[in-house]
Amino acid sequence: MKFKQIVTTVLISTVTAAASIFVYGKYFQKRQPIVFQNGTEIPVNYARYMPGTEGNANATPPSDFTTAAKTAVPGVVHIKTKINPRQVTNGNNLQRRSILQDLFGDDFFGDEFNGGGDGRRYYIPGQMASGSGVLIAADGYIVTNNHVIADADEITVSLSNSNRVFKAKLIGADPSTDLAVIKIDAEGLPYLLYGNSDNVEIGQWVLAIGYPLNLDATVTAGIVSAKSRSIGINKSGGRVNSAIESFIQTDAAVNQGNSGGALVNTAGELIGINSAIASPTGSYAGYSYAIPVNLIKKVVNDILKYGNVQRAYLGVKYAPSSLIANMSDEQLKDAGIKRDVNGVQITEVMPNSSASAAGLRAGDVITAVNGVRIPGTSQLSEQVARYKPGDKVSLTYVRDNKEVTVDNVIMKNLKGNTDVVKVTALDRLGADLSELNKDEAARLGINGGVIVNDIGNGILKKQTTMAPGFVILKAGNTQVTSIDALSNAVEKQKSLKLIGFYPEKGSNIYYYNISTSGSSSENL
Repeated sequence: MKFKQIVTTVLISTVTAAASIFVYGKYFQKRQPIVFQNGTEIPVNYARYMPGTEGNANATPPSDFTTAAKTAVPGVVHIKTKINPRQVTNGNNLQRRSILQDLFGDDFFGDEFNGGGDGRRYYIPGQMASGSGVLIAADGYIVTNNHVIADADEITVSLSNSNRVFKAKLIGADPSTDLAVIKIDAEGLPYLLYGNSDNVEIGQWVLAIGYPLNLDATVTAGIVSAKSRSIGINKSGGRVNSAIESFIQTDAAVNQGNSGGALVNTAGELIGINSAIASPTGSYAGYSYAIPVNLIKKVVNDILKYGNVQRAYLGVKYAPSSLIANMSDEQLKDAGIKRDVNGVQITEVMPNSSASAAGLRAGDVITAVNGVRIPGTSQLSEQVARYKPGDKVSLTYVRDNKEVTVDNVIMKNLKGNTDVVKVTALDRLGADLSELNKDEAARLGINGGVIVNDIGNGILKKQTTMAPGFVILKAGNTQVTSIDALSNAVEKQKSLKLIGFYPEKGSNIYYYNISTSGSSSENL
C-alpha cells in the first residue's frame, strides 16, 4: 500500500510539473518585458521578429553592427531648444466701405496706420523641444534638421556619453531641404565621415542613431526599403515651389527626437539625416525617412561658404505623377501629357531659364542630368538641387522618340542669372510670395498687391498671426504692387506695418507690426 502511494505521488508530481512547464511556456514566457524609466512603465516590444531563432540562443543577425555603432555613436549629439515667450500682432482690423476708396484716397487707411495704433497683441508661451544632430567637423560644426532648431532662441548640445554641454549658435538653415548647420565652441571632437548615398542599395543594412523620446544615444537597425521617396512634408519653408524631397526610406525604428540624427551604413559612414516617419499615431509604425548625404554635402558647403544655399533651377514645369494618375486619358490628351514615360515630362519652359537655353520645350521628357538617370520628379529635384548657379551640366531628354543630350548647360538661379544670392530682409520674412496678376487685381478692385501663399519659419511666423492668403497692399508708407516694392520697403525700415486684407473675409483691412532687426535665430 505504501509503495502504491509513493508511485501515485510521484506520477501526480510529474504530471503537475509538466503541466506547469507547459502553461508557463505557453502563457508567460512570451510576454514582453517592462522597462522602468524615471518611475514610468514603458512597454517595450521587439522592433523586428526573426523567424527561426526562437529556440536558438546562439542565433546571430545577418551582419555585425558593433563596429559601425562604436564608430558613429560618439559623433551623434543631443540637441535641446528653447523658444522664449513672445508677443505677436494679432492682426488688428478695421471695417472699410471700399478697399478701392481707401487705397487711392488721400487719407490712405487713415491716420491710425501712419504712426499710432500698435494693434491687438498677445503672448505665446515658451516652448522646449529636443532632437538630434551629427558632428561633421572636429571644431564643432553640426548638421541637423531645420525643424529641430526652427525659431529657437536657445540651442544647447550634449555630447554622447558625456556630461559636456555647450551653447550652440545657428550658422544657417535651408527649409526647402529641412537642413540646418549649428556650431559649438569646442575642438578635437569625434565626427562622422561622409558616405555616398548614390551607392546605397535597396535591401542593404543601415543603422539609425539618435536621441528618441529624450533617451540617451540609441541605435536601431533596419534595411533600406526604398529610395527617392517624396512624402510631401517639406512644405513649411515659406517657399512652396522649392521644397526638395528625395528620401531614403528604411525600416530602422525612428521616433520623435530622432530628427537630425544619423543614418549610417555598416562601415559607420554617414549616408543620411533622419527626418520623418510615416505613422498614423505619431510614433514609429514601420517606415522612416532620411535626407541623402550627397544632397546634405551641397547644402552644408553652401551654408558655410555663402551663409545660405545657392540653389539652381532648370526653369521647367511638370505634372506630378500623383496628378497624372488621377487624370483621364482624355484629360491627358488635351494637356499633351503621356501617362507612361520613363522620365519627367515638361509641360512648360520658363523664359530666360537653363532649360530654355538648352532648347527644351513642352512635351520633352527629361531622362538624365549629368548622366544620372531620372525616372521621376523626386530624382530630378534631388539632382538639380546638387548644383549651384554657374555650374555646367548635361541634360538628356527624349523628343519624338529620339534621345538627345545637351552638354555644358549653365545652371541659373530663380532670377535667371548666375549671381550669388544673398539673404535679404525679405527672405527673412519666411514667406512664399507672388504678385497678383492684372486679372486678379481687377477682380479684387485694386491696382495690384503681393499675396502670401505660404508662411514658413521666419519673421512672419514668429512675430504675427498672419495666415496664407493675405494680400499685402502697403508696407509702412510704401504702396505695394510688386515684390520689388515690398522688398525695398522691408530693407529700408527696421520696424513697419504690413497692411492688406484677406479676400475671403470681405473688405476688412488688417495690419501686422513687424521688426526686421532680430536675432540670428530668425535668420533662416
